[in-house]
Amino acid sequence: MNAMRVCGLMSGTSLDGLDIAIVDFSFANNQIQHDLLYFKTVSYEESLKSELHSLMNPMTPLRTVSSMNMYLGEFFADELQATIKESTIDFESIDLISSHGQTIWHEPSTEKDSVYTRPNTMQIGDISVIAQRTGKTTIGDFRTRDMAAGGQGAPLVPFADQLLFQSEEKGRILLNIGGIANITVLAPAQSEEEVIAYDTGPGNMIIDACVAKYTNGQKTYDESGMIASTGKVNREWLNDLMKHDYFHADIPKTTGRELFGTAYVEKLWRDGEKYNCSHADIIATATMLTATSIAKEIQKYGNTHEIKEVIASGGGVHNLTLMSYITEQLPARISLLTSEDIGVNADAKEAFVFALLGYLGVQKQPNSLPVATGASMQTIMGKIAWGNLEVSR
Repeated sequence: MNAMRVCGLMSGTSLDGLDIAIVDFSFANNQIQHDLLYFKTVSYEESLKSELHSLMNPMTPLRTVSSMNMYLGEFFADELQATIKESTIDFESIDLISSHGQTIWHEPSTEKDSVYTRPNTMQIGDISVIAQRTGKTTIGDFRTRDMAAGGQGAPLVPFADQLLFQSEEKGRILLNIGGIANITVLAPAQSEEEVIAYDTGPGNMIIDACVAKYTNGQKTYDESGMIASTGKVNREWLNDLMKHDYFHADIPKTTGRELFGTAYVEKLWRDGEKYNCSHADIIATATMLTATSIAKEIQKYGNTHEIKEVIASGGGVHNLTLMSYITEQLPARISLLTSEDIGVNADAKEAFVFALLGYLGVQKQPNSLPVATGASMQTIMGKIAWGNLEVSR
């Protein structure tokens, strides 16, 4: 495979901003070599965040969705170019842009009530617009190829987790806490145990929404978990919350705002008040819900996969209360680390991963993990919009 400099773009379910990672990839000694050159998160203004949130309502007019697909492509391209200029990296040295896009709908399983109904997913931020505005070849829309092969189109990060982070000596769980939380379970490399990966449930999504309600929109997340730390977890209510069908569904499974979005948070907030919880108590209980749903899944694999480390990444690692809630529910033999401890920027990981998926995809190399998504076969994910060409006339 050729060496390439790739810009990975990631905008997640938390809708907090666009992550941009610039990574050098090469292939030597039968291994992928990588060097993260630059990383930045471009925060979304409240108006854009609100507009993106509104797109997740199934009643949103189709023309609005279609228009935002084009607008977001322009926004991604412009912010990427500004970031490269800020980094002092030569724009001409960029070989490829790899964009996850912004998921506005993800329905990996459906009740087939119509001959036209299929599992489906939609990420916007059109790659043709990005390619046209930057002049660079752009790859994106990864999830649909996996779905076409019978998979859930998610989670995709476990492919990179196994490729880059599996240990010879000890079992690891790679935990990502974004809007949704997901795990990749990696037994030691010589083990016969297969990789297991899926969404555990909500990550920051419910906590963020509760904080926004508590502060009347003045804050959009619980910085360092300070608000939760002043509240008290209502254990009776937490037990009821953990009865949600998703927490007991078989794997593979993925989820998003369709289950844990606005409607869920509105009901949770009302129920918290019925339990006579203060608003800080509601946020503490929502934080413990995320922690418990994560810890419950980690505990399943401690023995079978010889798990010694849980390595966390994503925005949730900055919520110290959440991290302490997870730690207190893990066996003493399992250490909770962050990806910084193994040399990977905790905030940059997902953008880095999509840079990797794009690097492989554009060179026609498989970049999916069927045991994680449930697909019938490994595929080469990603659609390509070629960069500007010199055309002779």
